[in-house]
Amino acid sequence: MDEPLVFVVDDEPAMLDVMTFALETQGFRCEAFRSAEAAWTALSTQRPDLVVLDVMLPGMSGLTLCTRIRATTDVPVMLVTAKGEPAERIAGFEADAEDYVVKPFHPRELALRAQRLVRRRETTGQALTEFGTLRVETGTDAVLGTARMTLTGNEYKVLAALLAEPNETIGFRELLIAGWGEADRLGGREMIKTAVYRLRHKLDSAVPSGGRVIESVRGIGYLLRSVEA
Repeated sequence: MDEPLVFVVDDEPAMLDVMTFALETQGFRCEAFRSAEAAWTALSTQRPDLVVLDVMLPGMSGLTLCTRIRATTDVPVMLVTAKGEPAERIAGFEADAEDYVVKPFHPRELALRAQRLVRRRETTGQALTEFGTLRVETGTDAVLGTARMTLTGNEYKVLAALLAEPNETIGFRELLIAGWGEADRLGGREMIKTAVYRLRHKLDSAVPSGGRVIESVRGIGYLLRSVEA
């Protein structure tokens, strides 16, 4: 099996060296970039298995690049930053990053988190799941009626968890485990709400009657309704 390819983006040469060394010792193949613009250009011709991305970059910020990646691909993104305040973490997850690492970090932790994200992506969507005219397929594609949509990794996992138990309320904790692999994460509810907001935008637009596919259960979680497209 080929070594997973990681794009590592940081404007500090020393930090780039630390991160690429940590990842390469764990079997990753790395390409290093000192700006978000350079990484974005490379993404037009290559599809890495993971992007490890500093938040504070000159020119285009890491958050802006993360948002662009999420809008066009299903490549997972790990944000790396010196800022660990709750507001900063929430901003990262609202940009739909899969993980968030605060400097200083142990290189081994970075590599293990990267391995987890790549493994999770490889196993995502192996089984097709259907409910009414809605189905999720291999990769991160979903189909509602005749409308096909590409989901981000976290959107896919949240939808798959709801599809596993249709018409049943799935709690925030279960959705957090399904989408991000952790039961307790800072800003977890906000992350789930953001993923559901984006899912609704994609799914509800395929329902001519204007019906809502995912319903909120106040204070508990969400449930999936059968709506014919």
